[in-house]
Amino acid sequence: MPRKLLLPYKSVFSHFRAPRALHDSLAMNAARSGYRVFSANSTAASTELAKKITERLGAELGKSVVYQETNGETRVEIKESVRGQDIFIIQTIPRDVNTAVMELLIMAYALKTSCARNIIGVIPYFPYSKQSKMRKRGSIVCKLLASMLAKAGLTHIITMDLHQKEIQGFFSFPVDNLRASPFLLQYIQEEIPDYRNAVIVAKSPGAAKRAQSYAERLRLGLAVIHGEAQCTEQDMDDGRHSPPMLKNATVHPGLELPLMMAKEKPPITVVGDVGGRIAIIVDDIIDDVESFVAAAEILKERGAYKIFVMATHGLLSADAPRLIEESSIDEVVVTNTVPHEVQKLQCPKIKTVDISLILSEAIRRIHNGESMAYLFRNITVDD
Repeated sequence: MPRKLLLPYKSVFSHFRAPRALHDSLAMNAARSGYRVFSANSTAASTELAKKITERLGAELGKSVVYQETNGETRVEIKESVRGQDIFIIQTIPRDVNTAVMELLIMAYALKTSCARNIIGVIPYFPYSKQSKMRKRGSIVCKLLASMLAKAGLTHIITMDLHQKEIQGFFSFPVDNLRASPFLLQYIQEEIPDYRNAVIVAKSPGAAKRAQSYAERLRLGLAVIHGEAQCTEQDMDDGRHSPPMLKNATVHPGLELPLMMAKEKPPITVVGDVGGRIAIIVDDIIDDVESFVAAAEILKERGAYKIFVMATHGLLSADAPRLIEESSIDEVVVTNTVPHEVQKLQCPKIKTVDISLILSEAIRRIHNGESMAYLFRNITVDD
């Protein structure tokens, strides 16, 4: 059995390219039998991350066929034996979310019925993570998806920057929620020349903890935008007005509740000084960019001379590239957890940070039975 190589923490997170010692270690462990890496995507653009991970592992991508039939059904065929092996399914989520989910479920079930020992899903961006709270007469879709993945045969999940960390409690099996913050922090230090004159900005009070974590590690100031134009969680959506009040409804005198004061959104204010500084807005997901564009306009009015947006997952839906190109935002930095090559062609302001290194190291450690705590060193709960 090859001797396991322990790596210093700095070598894992200090470079976007794998150090030579790490590459040799990954290749050495990949040579061991007993695990395979598959991609559950049917589109070529979505398999790029899987190829980068297998290159770092020194392994070949497992042989499988994933395609859509003419009637729209998803078909998966495993082209090699997986009996008694650890199988890692890498599934990035393109714009067609529901197709990607079905591809993952069907591949997991195919591997389960082929007698794979363990089936680990590598899902850098976990879909439906924004639907993790009850909204009026809706449902907690994220909990439903967790149950479906367990039923399909998954025994473990590796993901990155869950929208709500409490989502891990929806699963009946282990979930490793990795962080992209070390890579984004390194990008700030290496690619923003005058970053010492920057201030970390939270575009809403809800993002203040993440922004504070970034600011403390970079030794920078903190600013919070309060009273933004668009709020993601309205009181009307959380069930407080359900069932609807009836005008002529009779209420027992002993059950009268005190009248609640309606909330009024205050005028937009920026708590913190951004005048003459670089403003760096940090968040976990950038999808519909209207709120980011509005925040950039406010920061420009308050005197910020450069504006960066840093996020882990760059969904960049709809007209996001055009809106970014026409906005006051100077640069949008996201990781490659979600494929966005088309958006980059439409908007040169979008930059990508590669996080395949930490995913490949997580795969190696899980297969070898090593501790995952090593990958969370110096990571705070607010990241």
